Amino acid sequence: MWIVFAFGSAFFAGVTAILAKCGIQKTDSTVATAIRTIVVLIFSWLMVLVAGSGTQIPSIDGTTWLYLILSGLATGVSWLCYFKALQLGDINKVVPVDKSSVILTILLAFICLHEKIRLFSAVGVVMIAAGTFLIIEKKDVQKQKTGQKKRWLLYAVGSAVFASLTSLLGKIGILGVESNLGTAIRTAVVLLMAWGMVFITHKVRDVKEIPRKEWVFICLSGIATGASWLCYYRALQEGPASVIVPIDKLSILVTVVFSYFVFHERLSKKSGIGLALIVVGTLLMLIP
Repeated sequence: MWIVFAFGSAFFAGVTAILAKCGIQKTDSTVATAIRTIVVLIFSWLMVLVAGSGTQIPSIDGTTWLYLILSGLATGVSWLCYFKALQLGDINKVVPVDKSSVILTILLAFICLHEKIRLFSAVGVVMIAAGTFLIIEKKDVQKQKTGQKKRWLLYAVGSAVFASLTSLLGKIGILGVESNLGTAIRTAVVLLMAWGMVFITHKVRDVKEIPRKEWVFICLSGIATGASWLCYYRALQEGPASVIVPIDKLSILVTVVFSYFVFHERLSKKSGIGLALIVVGTLLMLIP
């Protein structure tokens, strides 16, 4: 049964980006991020209730709180950048660039946590880097340099950088706390940050102007994220992590397929090769 939950995690994670893109056609991405985080927060605390780890809150020390908060802030910036990139660019380009955060995460873990880089991990990093390079086509870079129309690349790179910081800070922060509880606390920080950005940028009024249809998609994207988390942790409870994690990473394929049918976004031959390299490189990194 665990394999069903593993594929469910990948499916819902892949669909999240599609639903979010549908919800930010006319809605500001910062406002949409703040709203969907409410839904994600509900799911994250639901997992805490299921795990029964809420009683650990009084025993969390100051250092752990600091790293959890910093991890939450990094997550918030990553989400804000990610959904801004989705609003400006094609999903089948934004998602692979965002997934390249694994490269920086491994390097930071090597430098800061002194974790060893295995041969397969090194080969995987090179393949992911090459695949990401192929996906970012020359015309995308030219648009970025001339300031024309789209700035998705900067936001996508920002999303990847802060996602890697999230992983590093999160790993340190959850050493003394149950993982579900740590995730819930970080999500609460993201919620405060996202709504803080809404108020600072004077976009509160935009909430009332969100089309009903986009309200639905924004909430559905939050539900999809929560469903992905629930499936992922349920799968880990019953099955081997060495199999579950690679399956979950296949969410990138789900996103690309749905982007083709929903938004008619097509990958060029070069970008297709890049995507294949990213997928194979990710799988290689998970070989013991």
